[in-house]
Amino acid sequence: MTLEDLALIFVRGVGSRGAAYLVDHFGSAEEVYAASRAALVDDAKLRPELAERIIAGEGMREAKAEVEYCRKHDIRIIAATDMEYPAPLREASDRPHVLFVRGNVEALSLRTLSMVGTREVSPSGIHVVDKLIGDLAEAIDDLCVVSGLAYGVDGACHRAALAHGATTIAVVASVLPEVTPTPHHALAEDIVRNGGAIVSELHSRTKQNGNLFLARNRIIAGMSAGVVVIESPATGGALSTAEMADSYGRIVMAVPGRITDGMSFGTNNLIRSGKARLILSARDIIDDLGWQITAKEVQPTTECDDDDLTANERLILRAFDSAATLDHAAMLAITGLSIGELAMEMMELELKGRIRALPGKRYEKV
Repeated sequence: MTLEDLALIFVRGVGSRGAAYLVDHFGSAEEVYAASRAALVDDAKLRPELAERIIAGEGMREAKAEVEYCRKHDIRIIAATDMEYPAPLREASDRPHVLFVRGNVEALSLRTLSMVGTREVSPSGIHVVDKLIGDLAEAIDDLCVVSGLAYGVDGACHRAALAHGATTIAVVASVLPEVTPTPHHALAEDIVRNGGAIVSELHSRTKQNGNLFLARNRIIAGMSAGVVVIESPATGGALSTAEMADSYGRIVMAVPGRITDGMSFGTNNLIRSGKARLILSARDIIDDLGWQITAKEVQPTTECDDDDLTANERLILRAFDSAATLDHAAMLAITGLSIGELAMEMMELELKGRIRALPGKRYEKV
């Protein structure tokens, strides 16, 4: 990172797309500031007044002050031209030219997976988060889970990663070293203490106005090869992240839910519209992303906890006492459930990791 990299984000009228465009056009921020008026206006097609600001060195004074601020608060500054900058994010045309990082900068170069969802996460959603991340951490040595440190699914993702020994990155819409929401300050410190990182594109002079979360979401969407959506209503920030990820050519995945559950309308619609791939397990994520397993193979859980099962789910599991594998017809006959009831309960049991689909439309108990 050079002083010019940092100064460029302080030039009035440049913005994220402008900084990315100028650096791509000239090769570096240093070359942008060294460019002539003709090169800026005629070749790069900048407005004359914007070219004059760059020629006058606008932003350099602010950049020097920002370096001191970051040094005081132990914040690393990473430019898009630096090796430490996340490679997938560098491909986005609206990438932030500069990232501010607390914690382990090397975490940005790990195998990242972005996971997002509703703030009103259900107990089942938390269970799914823990199951997916736990199994992924078993299979992928260099797994890094990226999320937004918000309440609900985001916080559950960070906690699950920490619990299962995976690295995690929180992308925040706040000026470091502060984080939002404030009650997640302790979680942020746990992330840093355990080899993860807190990332923001906001410099210390940014005025907080509550409208910075959408911009934050594009970083979450762009940092990884894929984005998993776990529980989302019909509208919300998780869906905007999915849309951005799709626009970047990332693989969008979603966990299905009950059709009567308002917190699954968004994920179900993503799947139905073909915008997201349906996932039921960590193995689905690994296969969809084309990852090679670096640790031991994902194993089915041997720990059985019936506290989170409904009466119908217990009824289905007891059906397997009569045979190692069953098809739908057999389960309908044994349980007495309707086709619709059986389909919904089977989906829930798959999400909870209690049954597994087999070739030939048969199922076995895990």
